[in-house]
Amino acid sequence: MHNIQVRQEILDRVMARRGRVNFFEEMAPSQTALVVIDMQNTFCAKGSPAEVAPSRGIVPNINALTPQLRSVGVPVIWVLHANTQHAGKSDWDLFYNHVVAGEVRSRTLVSNAPENQAIYSELEAEDNDIVIVKNRYSALIPGSSSLERVLRSMGVNTILVAGTKTNICCESTARDAMMMDFKVAMLSDCCAALSDEEHRAALENIIQQFGNVMTGEEALRMLKSN
Repeated sequence: MHNIQVRQEILDRVMARRGRVNFFEEMAPSQTALVVIDMQNTFCAKGSPAEVAPSRGIVPNINALTPQLRSVGVPVIWVLHANTQHAGKSDWDLFYNHVVAGEVRSRTLVSNAPENQAIYSELEAEDNDIVIVKNRYSALIPGSSSLERVLRSMGVNTILVAGTKTNICCESTARDAMMMDFKVAMLSDCCAALSDEEHRAALENIIQQFGNVMTGEEALRMLKSN
């Protein structure tokens, strides 16, 4: 887990701009969902083609948080990444042709195949949790997944974001959520990136422009206060 905080100069900037650190100070459990992004073997397993080793460090925090959220009526949504192939072409050729190459490309194509997707085995999912598959970094851009429809159908207007990578799929989804008028809280101790620097950069982007940055325990206290 990343042992790092948003820098004081960023907090000072936020206070000067809006007079408080948080975007919002209330969350209603009936209108909130936890969205856990990409906690699957492709990113969490040792030796996987897109391994984010720190992602294994947030598993205990996620496992500690999810039962408490379920107990106050907050649904848990697991978002997994997958890409399909047809006639030798992926549904995200731009990524596979330009971001990864060679042996890494081949292994990632196999790892991201829909039939290979499952929640990382060390995570404690339950049968009533929701599982959604996305095919882009953000789970909320058009065509990526059914996440928006699921959230709207449940009357959710606030999402807690957890998972990996903090600065890629988590941040992309959080940014799009705010732009679509969802309230966003990035859970700093339930997200992981490849380095402390990348993790902190994402948190500082979110807290300035897109939503709250909180620990899981802080989010739980806010939920229980309502």
